[in-house]
Amino acid sequence: MENIEVRLTLKVDGELVSDSRSIYSNMMKLLLSTLILKLAPFSVLILFTLWANVGVGQQVTDENFSYSIMDPKYSLGSGPLLLFDEAHSNGSTLKGAYSAFYKLLTTDGYTVIASKEKVTLEMLKKAKIYVTVNAMYDLEDWNLPARSAFSRREINDLSEWIADGGSLFLVTDHMPCGGSVSELAERFGINILNGFAVRRDGLPEVFSKKRKTLLPNEITSYTGMEIDSVMCWGGTGFIVPPHARVITVLGENYKIYLPSDVSQIKKRVADTVPHISGMGLVNGAYLKFGKGRIVIFGDGAPFSAQLQGIKSEKRGMNHPNAGQNAQFLLNIIHWLDKIY
Repeated sequence: MENIEVRLTLKVDGELVSDSRSIYSNMMKLLLSTLILKLAPFSVLILFTLWANVGVGQQVTDENFSYSIMDPKYSLGSGPLLLFDEAHSNGSTLKGAYSAFYKLLTTDGYTVIASKEKVTLEMLKKAKIYVTVNAMYDLEDWNLPARSAFSRREINDLSEWIADGGSLFLVTDHMPCGGSVSELAERFGINILNGFAVRRDGLPEVFSKKRKTLLPNEITSYTGMEIDSVMCWGGTGFIVPPHARVITVLGENYKIYLPSDVSQIKKRVADTVPHISGMGLVNGAYLKFGKGRIVIFGDGAPFSAQLQGIKSEKRGMNHPNAGQNAQFLLNIIHWLDKIY
């Protein structure tokens, strides 16, 4: 999730009028088309200045990313149905930021379909795994108060389906994503912070077993598919119930900023913005709920493969330091599939 600020300057009768607002980068085409429609009847000069508050520019999918799967779990198209949520103002879609996710899992034999419908039991009964990434209540309004992307009825249906044996992969990110799925997560005893996790030096993180920030468990220590490191780019943190198993921990090297306004989200967040230590917080965990299973992760970037900015810097599974991220994703899906 990247927050881009757009400044619009209009020259009307020789007078410059300027205003700016922050938006999610994937909204750029919508914004431009809206402006063209609204301003077409008038003769004005429009100047756009774009920059990313978190220090990066637009992101595009890395079409060249590939990951070789030596032994796919299923033959092509014969695997269980995985529903990918695109019904809750999701910033990440299968044709967009998560196209590499789609490519990887279909290569492993899964049937992956975008779900454009709100959650119902009837819809869920068709699937084995439900994936929701960066669900938001509103793509445009990131400010407080946080509002749930999922209705109470949807949460009830999801929890009933999971308790009866379904599996949920809940991927969220920094404000407002965390706040948008906090009610859903609370149903399973998880407390997500609607914040912005930043390493003290502002750099991406490589969680590792060597540093004890990536913990050994069923997902990271599956025989023959062991994961020693996972690269992440921030996101948010959360608190899990005692029976959950932690995957990745934040710790004292992190601050979780709690902004009230999206304009406060920058690469270098001012210390005047309220914040707490990352001690006791995690950004990856899994647990069982009734007969079903849940994996939750607090950063959406690790499971994508993107190019960002004018230098096309790699971000996600395609990054040179994220060599095990793709296998990590496969291990997560296999655990949710109850293969082990």
